[in-house]
Amino acid sequence: MNTADQYLRAIYLVQLRDQGSAATGKLADALGVSPASVNEMVGKLEADGLVEHEKYQGTTLTGEGKQRAREVLQTYCILERFLVNVLDVEAYREEATTLESVIDETVAERLDTIIDRPAECPECFDVEAGRCTYLEPPTAD
Repeated sequence: MNTADQYLRAIYLVQLRDQGSAATGKLADALGVSPASVNEMVGKLEADGLVEHEKYQGTTLTGEGKQRAREVLQTYCILERFLVNVLDVEAYREEATTLESVIDETVAERLDTIIDRPAECPECFDVEAGRCTYLEPPTAD
């Protein structure tokens, strides 16, 4: 996974939450980057046929972009559940975000066999909470 994949996941989640196009400012906030960085990456994703961007209207995923974003989200969910359910990591969101950019599909598939992922993944992702609905985050002692 790479930075482009993280952008696709963010666009997908912002579109779900807002039920429409993903505004540049909201993407910048979601990713912790500048609007200029969002515009640059959106241009690259548009050139690759993964998104459509209309100035002042926002960004939407194409069919191919949505499919790839769902795969990226699924990998993120696998990492979250593994970090929480198996390793009991408190900072699971930060760790999952870091790890998603360095693991490959084979590793994700192997982790998936350990966590007993629900069949409806990634639809089980709660956009408002920012995590899988089946995830029970660790509580700080």
